[in-house]
Amino acid sequence: MAVAFSESKNHSDRERWVCIYPLYINSKKSRAEGRKLPKSKCVENPTHQEIRDVLLAAGLKVGVENKLHPKERSKELLYRGRIRVQLKNDDGTPVNPDYSTRDSLMSYVGKSIPNLKTRQGKQSSSEPQQSSSTAKKGKGKGRR
Repeated sequence: MAVAFSESKNHSDRERWVCIYPLYINSKKSRAEGRKLPKSKCVENPTHQEIRDVLLAAGLKVGVENKLHPKERSKELLYRGRIRVQLKNDDGTPVNPDYSTRDSLMSYVGKSIPNLKTRQGKQSSSEPQQSSSTAKKGKGKGRR
């Protein structure tokens, strides 16, 4: 059962960290399905590993949990994962002044994931497949 919010907890306690699900920045989802940002700031099918890598590179404290968002219909491992991020120090100041709010953090993640090497490799490997399929166009049955 969920525990009610407590002011007595410090910002360094994991319970006070901000939660980010991959669903929040998935451009394939609608706002009704749980997306939190505009599609222009989102990424196609992000994974919790990609989100974790981007946040660790930004120097933030990150924790990964094996949870599934309630609005996520697919139970596949690809869509699993909840990332917890510490935004504030115990005195209430932001850990990183560039990402002082949840929205600024999520927009940074959505902007940074396409620059990952794993994403760059996927884009370049799909391009030759498209060119080979276009080479076959134009060939029909011919005359009978």
